[in-house]
Amino acid sequence: MAEDYDLFILDLWGVVHDGVTVYPGAANCLRRLRRGGARVVLLSNAPRPSASVALHLVELGVAGDMYDWLLTSGEATASTIAADTIASGASGAGADARPAYFHLGPERSRPTLDACGGQEVAIEAAEMIICTGLFDDETEQAEDYRDLLSLAAARDLPMVCANPDVVVNRGGQIIPCAGAVAAFYEELGGTVQRFGKPFPDIFDRLFAESPEIPRSRAVMIGDALATDIRGARQAGIDAIWIGGGIHAEALALGPDGQLDQDKVHGVAAQAGERPKAILPWLQW
Repeated sequence: MAEDYDLFILDLWGVVHDGVTVYPGAANCLRRLRRGGARVVLLSNAPRPSASVALHLVELGVAGDMYDWLLTSGEATASTIAADTIASGASGAGADARPAYFHLGPERSRPTLDACGGQEVAIEAAEMIICTGLFDDETEQAEDYRDLLSLAAARDLPMVCANPDVVVNRGGQIIPCAGAVAAFYEELGGTVQRFGKPFPDIFDRLFAESPEIPRSRAVMIGDALATDIRGARQAGIDAIWIGGGIHAEALALGPDGQLDQDKVHGVAAQAGERPKAILPWLQW
């Protein structure tokens, strides 16, 4: 399938790595795609700026020469909020244009907050919530924030979700993400603005960087039906589904990579998606 496309858009978590280790064969596949002349772009719902994620990739063993460009939902979040702040300042709001936000998420997301250019305050003084995840995603669930989020919903505080993923596979453990908190906030009556896959804006940003490549020659490779595969469909491009990510249990993926055709079609149909192909893992 490598010859069918000029642009390969790859998710990170569940496709290239699990947050701890690069999957066997993934690095070789990236190199082979680029060696064949394809443009390789990493599109992640990581709630951190692209530069921060790139440094983490190097630590995992994914060097910068393995891909052409990296774009994250954290980058899209920060650039949008910063641009809105600058626009408000240009209209005469001055220092008052800096958004006062309450941050819901881990400290490791600090680079995103810095890039937003706002002011972090207590929930009682906030104008919005910037959600990059849970404070401790290994021990907490979204429901643990019921009291906090109920208070915010009663005040009509908008939430900005910097990672639409509901869960992620981290080292073989399923971990809740900012998307789970956002969904729970909506259940409580709150309003949410999400940045990242599956929403068209982030794909539009990506294609603006590669205007010479038509969407008919682009493909998304991802493990999550609700974000990667749905995002590809909404962007008008093909999708290759990686079965060894967050849906591995539902697909009953065997250790040898064997996939059951009926389960594959059933899980995809339940999500309302029809990817062009499925691979157990990213490999050549």
